Amino acid sequence: MSTIETLAQKLAVDTIKVQDASGEDRLYVEVGQVLGAASQSLEEAFLTEMRVRLAERKAREFLNQKISKIQAQLEANGEA
Repeated sequence: MSTIETLAQKLAVDTIKVQDASGEDRLYVEVGQVLGAASQSLEEAFLTEMRVRLAERKAREFLNQKISKIQAQLEANGEA
């Protein structure tokens, strides 16, 4: 993994933690703007990391909801 990828990954993890704690769901956009002023390469890598992580989070939420719904249906039918 390159230095840029490593830094982008660490920064994305930290940004998500702060976003979750603060409720600022678009904080990563501001962080990206700060990065863009200093390093366009790091900005692009960071934004890619953020998009991938946020997309994975949404997909997990979707799957968890599906699983819960299926389990509830099975329990209602006396199958679980």
